[in-house]
Amino acid sequence: MIQNSVNKTYDLEERTFQFAKEVRLFIKSLEKTIANFEDAKQVVHSSGSIGANYIEANESLSKKDFYYRIKISRKEAKESIYWLRLINETNKHSNEKLVEKLIQESTELKKIFSAIIEKSKPV
Repeated sequence: MIQNSVNKTYDLEERTFQFAKEVRLFIKSLEKTIANFEDAKQVVHSSGSIGANYIEANESLSKKDFYYRIKISRKEAKESIYWLRLINETNKHSNEKLVEKLIQESTELKKIFSAIIEKSKPV
């Protein structure tokens, strides 16, 4: 696995997996409230879906299918940003730096998928 000096993984399948894992570990640290339970379900789903759809894109049957799956990955990254921001702004927790890191990673993933979309538009 290739990494740069900031420990960012260039293997996008592994990077999306690590992101989903970190989200799950963060969720475990939250106070057990009804709102957190519902928001956690949403962000767990969207964070895992980023990588799952990327893997599907790599196994796609056509360029059109690849493009569609990458767009879903980007959509799920955007959704993850939303849920993480909501959790961050409605909780008092000691993991503020971690959630900010997760929001930043989701933003970077969104930008990566946007670039892939731009370069792979079906004709």
